[in-house]
Amino acid sequence: MNLRLHGDTIARPGMLDFAVNVWPGQRPAGLQEALQRGLAESYRYPDEREAKQAIAGRQGRSCDEVLLTNGACDAFWLLAQAFRPKLAVAIHPSFTEPEAALRRAGGDVIHVLRDADQWRFDPAEVPEEADFVVLGNPNNPTGTLDGHDAITALARPWRLLIVDESFIDFIPTEASTLAGRTDVPGLIVVRSLTKLWSLAGIRAGYLLAPARVVERLVAHRQPWSVNTLACLALATCAGDRATPLRVAGEVARARADLTAGLHLLEGVRVWPSEANFLLLQVAHGPGLVERLRDRGIAVRPAASFPGLDETYIRIAVRTRDDNAVLLRALGELVS
Repeated sequence: MNLRLHGDTIARPGMLDFAVNVWPGQRPAGLQEALQRGLAESYRYPDEREAKQAIAGRQGRSCDEVLLTNGACDAFWLLAQAFRPKLAVAIHPSFTEPEAALRRAGGDVIHVLRDADQWRFDPAEVPEEADFVVLGNPNNPTGTLDGHDAITALARPWRLLIVDESFIDFIPTEASTLAGRTDVPGLIVVRSLTKLWSLAGIRAGYLLAPARVVERLVAHRQPWSVNTLACLALATCAGDRATPLRVAGEVARARADLTAGLHLLEGVRVWPSEANFLLLQVAHGPGLVERLRDRGIAVRPAASFPGLDETYIRIAVRTRDDNAVLLRALGELVS
């Protein structure tokens, strides 16, 4: 199984890209202006202080509980190298980079699989001796949103509990995030600007964790690891509450239309999602991926996610016009 396969390797230039879960909408003017300012200031070394203060204020945390990262993926690799757990648990199917990082760091990694009906997990299946547990919320590729009780049931005083909230901005209520929780032992929340803010190439992310965890991570990372553009983007987006609400609404409407269209297709199963993508199961998954590619449409084959096979594919939610193109193609190919 290739844990390093990602959607950005699927689409060729010029293809309609449903393989990458980045919202294709226009960035807000304030963010675009901040990026332009960053280019003008790029002769200086990056300064993380403004971004850390903005995020700490936004999430109700202290600055020593915030660590900026070179995207969410950087956080997973840094955590694996800094702590090198003896027994790690990855709740799958889920984003595979945390497991790839853990395997590179050594130690054992075991899977706890979500059920294949509602994609829920059972906290009781996590071994007590596990000292590192990682999961996504909302989860990629299933779109599942787990409740706080299910997630916090995994916490133990001797364990790091990593929750990847890279897609949480697509949920228009603050009640879903664990970012402000300081009462859960070992909780680390990872966030990213890649998806909703359309900043995949800037590599802007951060994590929220107890100060002792952040201090250890800082000791293991290289200096100036978060660039000036990312710092300014993080600071700007932390103060923008309107854009996530607007985009979450746009995505929800487009997702509802796309889901309704998929339900009309014979032999296609689609699961509910709280994010900007949908997981499908189709009888001819591998062949369908290739036939869509021949039509200039890229989708994400999902067999590289532990717990899934070649009948599963993941598709991003794009604009209504783009989604209509995909639905027409699918309708012709699965009929």
